[in-house]
Amino acid sequence: MAVIRKFERLDQDRERPQPGAIGGCIVELEFDGERFLQLNSYGSADRVHVGARSQNLRLSEAAFEQLVEIGRKHFGAKS
Repeated sequence: MAVIRKFERLDQDRERPQPGAIGGCIVELEFDGERFLQLNSYGSADRVHVGARSQNLRLSEAAFEQLVEIGRKHFGAKS
């Protein structure tokens, strides 16, 4: 599990398509008075352990707000 408090812009030299996966979101997380949003992926249907949690990202409020802004800029959404 990774706890993310800030995103940094990186350049990817190459990327390839990935199979679809099931995503999950846990919204009622709080530790030591700090609230988090957790995103989980559960892998593709052809995975060895179908339905097992694969990757988890726990975002602080600041990281979530930063990600929303990055998404708005990338997808061209109006605020």
